[in-house]
Amino acid sequence: MWPLTRSRPPFRFLDPGPLIDGDLQLIPPAADLIQDVLTACRHPLTISDAPEMAKVTPEGLSHFLQLAPDGHHPGEARRDKIPSYHFWMRLNGENPPIRIAGGIGLRIGDTANLRNYIGHVGYNVYPPARGRHLAERATRLLFPLARQHGLQTLWITCNPDNIASKRTCERLGARYVNTVDVPPDNELHARGEVRKCRYRIDL
Repeated sequence: MWPLTRSRPPFRFLDPGPLIDGDLQLIPPAADLIQDVLTACRHPLTISDAPEMAKVTPEGLSHFLQLAPDGHHPGEARRDKIPSYHFWMRLNGENPPIRIAGGIGLRIGDTANLRNYIGHVGYNVYPPARGRHLAERATRLLFPLARQHGLQTLWITCNPDNIASKRTCERLGARYVNTVDVPPDNELHARGEVRKCRYRIDL
């Protein structure tokens, strides 16, 4: 894969086909799902256990949809951002606790920032839907798409105190490599994420 530069070839998003594992389905973010996301964010368990997730607004979701239509973010060369796919986790079946259970993104590329700090895969699961291994299952669903783009290795990073994410990496068969300090000029550092545990998955 190429590093992000102004002269890189135009990126082509691929059709991943159906992404389904039992009651879990990964779907492109869409305007008609915004209310389902807000319902998950306003759930009492989200408010108590993940207050940052509860701060999501309709305006913020609409802005995200504009930046990543159909879940496709083209990247920004001037900000060292690489192309990425975004999906929302929908729970099907009878009486799910919430309809949209979380989100997951897959970044396509190979940069030092990606390998060391932000990772290829990022996910979040709302508290009412936790305990179903959704982050692990969603990540596995994206392995074929990563391979289609020529990725042979995926990096996943997490904060040292994020025990749930560490367990997800272990269930995925990821190998812990090391823990690194996030540079002060990195955008993660500005959000208070100053150290990252690095896990490697060979596809």
